[in-house]
Amino acid sequence: MLLTNSDFGIPQSDWNAAKEQARNAMIVRAGAERTISYTDLVAEITAVHFQPHDKRLDHFLAEIASEEDAAGRGMLTVVVVHKTGDMRPGPGFFELAKHLGRETGDTDAFWILELRRVFDVWGRGQISD
Repeated sequence: MLLTNSDFGIPQSDWNAAKEQARNAMIVRAGAERTISYTDLVAEITAVHFQPHDKRLDHFLAEIASEEDAAGRGMLTVVVVHKTGDMRPGPGFFELAKHLGRETGDTDAFWILELRRVFDVWGRGQISD
């Protein structure tokens, strides 16, 4: 179950502003066919203070991914990755993908496919909202 801003006591206006900041940062990266680390992403969000391993961030990103996917633009949060180690999205991304009906048996193949999808959408420079 996804939690929302109200579950964390964050005003809706701040939550929405943070989502817009995060979404914009991810769109810029996707348009350039690049990823962004969780650490760098939270540094770009000023409306709500998150830490890279913040449980609230998991729900925040899942909300963005679900909204973008429902709009037909793929799971935008695919561009958010670990800064070190596997340099892939965290397990919550793959759990959400499975919940959204994606085939995630081979997580690397799924990640690359979804990353390409999002790069294709935002790289065209034709979508603004």
